[in-house]
Amino acid sequence: MKYITFLTIVFLVFSCGSKTEKDKADTKPKPLMSVAEKHQKTVGVKRHFLKSVKNWSSLKAVDSFLVKYRNISPNEALNNALELKDLVKKLKDTIKPEIFDVPSFGARVNILYNETLRLVDLKEIPAIKAYEVNDQVAKTIAAFSAVNIKINTVLLKNKLEDEVKVEINHVGLDSTKIDAISKETINARLLEKRASNKKKQVLKTTKE
Repeated sequence: MKYITFLTIVFLVFSCGSKTEKDKADTKPKPLMSVAEKHQKTVGVKRHFLKSVKNWSSLKAVDSFLVKYRNISPNEALNNALELKDLVKKLKDTIKPEIFDVPSFGARVNILYNETLRLVDLKEIPAIKAYEVNDQVAKTIAAFSAVNIKINTVLLKNKLEDEVKVEINHVGLDSTKIDAISKETINARLLEKRASNKKKQVLKTTKE
């Protein structure tokens, strides 16, 4: 009887010890390289311009891939870095819509590509810190936002120029015979006129 009691006590002690060790393991903080970090959402192409880039597959591929970087651990970010770099290289090297075939846009894509290269390089550093990876992820996301901001700027400028051409034609001017300075003046006056008309419309609506 005493022997059975002794075995029972020993069993209970070991069981409690194992449970305590398990509880300690469960509450032990994860290594920082495995802790997911929330990052800023990329600035996207404005909704009313999406039609202009709907067939730009390489841009859409990068945009879709970067969604997973909104909430990602440093380890996962590094594991996906090579694929991200390849997608950005494709965006850099493939044919783009003609309106974006300008040095200023190419410069932003090059910056984005360089940031993805740095992210890939971090994989080769044995003692890399989690915050260093997180910082590089943030820079990469910001670089892609800059690409989309440039897209919005180019499309907006193109839209305004088209509107100005329509208005110039409407008043009977030949835009091919207008020098750069005159055109800038006309553009400025037309924009002022639209702003003035919009203000009058707001005042009229307010009075009503």
